[in-house]
Amino acid sequence: MCEIAYQNKDITSKLFAERFQGKSLKVYGLNLPPVRQALPTNIPQIMANELKIDNVFLLEDNTIAVIDYESDYKKRNKHKYVRYVNHVSEHYGRQWKKDVIVRMIVIYTADVERSETSDLLDAGCLKLETQSVFLSEMNSEEISRRLYQKVADRIPLSEEELMEFIILPLTYRGKDEKNKSIGQSVHMANQMEDEEQRVFVLSGIAVFADKVIEEENMDMIRRYLGMTKVGQLFEDEKIRAVKEATVKVTEKVTKEVTEKAAEKALKQGFSVEDIAEILSMTEEEVLEIQEKLSMPV
Repeated sequence: MCEIAYQNKDITSKLFAERFQGKSLKVYGLNLPPVRQALPTNIPQIMANELKIDNVFLLEDNTIAVIDYESDYKKRNKHKYVRYVNHVSEHYGRQWKKDVIVRMIVIYTADVERSETSDLLDAGCLKLETQSVFLSEMNSEEISRRLYQKVADRIPLSEEELMEFIILPLTYRGKDEKNKSIGQSVHMANQMEDEEQRVFVLSGIAVFADKVIEEENMDMIRRYLGMTKVGQLFEDEKIRAVKEATVKVTEKVTKEVTEKAAEKALKQGFSVEDIAEILSMTEEEVLEIQEKLSMPV
């Protein structure tokens, strides 16, 4: 069940990433170049430390933007950001064989005010300065009213409005209000005439609100995505992933059972040749098991 849930999330993220190219973050108050592409967040060094980056984007100026969403302010989080920057810089610097400039961006939900925070970590020989976005400064009601009306009137949204749409739920305070907005936004997004815009907003809400979204709302997003043309791709990838996982488990179990049978046969004095023939193994595989048992050839 966990594997299926992970694949669902992974595919939703992929749908979103494929549509994020060329998008601008200026609507959030960030004066940055447009996004060239979304980069993987499963960087080995970060996962090894049980950390998780929310978003990583390659920008048009070849810098990397690491984005983290926070619903409260903690000074110690800056040490987490230092690790993010270090690992991302090291990972892509090695992969691209050049020095990498990393921007650390923190998007605070409406639960955090600008006056409560500081962008600077000064550790003497090391200084980290983040770029912060405060969604508490966005007018949630005005944005939702304007966007919902355009959708109701069947008017396509601008690039800036699409970016407002996917961040809208995080402009509300508290998890309950956020999920109420998610439900309303998802319902409205599903009525959008343009399918590409619909897929972008639905998958974007799922990705941006990942830390707060309730399963009921996530299920609704998956269901609505399944009604689009890309929905078949969504389902096909999920089914293929589950089948691959099932095959891997079956192969592992079959191998373990076969090896146990070979061990038992060796202990009973059967020859390597006979065991290989009976259990459809190679003689080399049987010899490896025999070696593990420390038995003479």
